[in-house]
Amino acid sequence: MNTDILKGRWKELKGEVKSRWAKLTDDDLKQIDGKFDKLVGTLQKHYGKGRDETEKDARDWIEARGSSLGGPGGVRSM
Repeated sequence: MNTDILKGRWKELKGEVKSRWAKLTDDDLKQIDGKFDKLVGTLQKHYGKGRDETEKDARDWIEARGSSLGGPGGVRSM
């Protein structure tokens, strides 16, 4: 997955991120600022899941938006 896509589309995706993970605050979203590692770390803090599980959840969520994040094949083709 090309995590630069998350950074590049962060302004568009913030609302969806907050809808998907309701425990995230506006301050969390500002701190994350499109950085995948910060997203994963913040999700771990709020939801108490392990790193691998949290990372997989975040990657799956991003990949489900493939067409809006990078055309056909989405982030998987990057």
